[in-house]
Amino acid sequence: MDVGARLKSIRQLRNISQRELAKRAGVTNSTISMIEKNSVSPSISSLKKVLNGIPISIVEFFANDANVEKNQQVVYPAEELMDIGSGEIEMLLVGKSFPRRQMTFLIESYAAGADTGTEMLQNDAEEGGYILEGQIELTVGDEVYLLEKGDSYYFDNNKQHRFRNISEQTCKIISATTPANF
Repeated sequence: MDVGARLKSIRQLRNISQRELAKRAGVTNSTISMIEKNSVSPSISSLKKVLNGIPISIVEFFANDANVEKNQQVVYPAEELMDIGSGEIEMLLVGKSFPRRQMTFLIESYAAGADTGTEMLQNDAEEGGYILEGQIELTVGDEVYLLEKGDSYYFDNNKQHRFRNISEQTCKIISATTPANF
């Protein structure tokens, strides 16, 4: 998907100028312009910040309206999982079309050196996860934790947090957030 073209299209459909969106999102006008021109690939936290200025969720942003099903989907084959990650981080969303979803359930993959960004993540939710393989550095507030295969975490997302793979191998995580934030 062309993230820049999609952002521009949604912004224009909602009659929001680049300057207004930048003001709402707390970023510079040039940031919005560069994203729309695909000059930069925004991190997950940056994209969420920009989309909050519209407002629209990441799921709505990436959803293809033509594929909305009338019946409630129960099974989500691997090829139908929506990747809401960016760069070296793959975040496969399970249950993208579930109506009134109360949790975000993700299968995450962090390549060696992948990082959610220097801008700490923060939202009003609870998050838990389990490390399937590899290692991940988790920062919550001022505390830094190194988690390995078999370790798990659970914390209040209103605390600033960040995930970073400082190892040489891919880290895979199963996580859930409630209420749903994607």
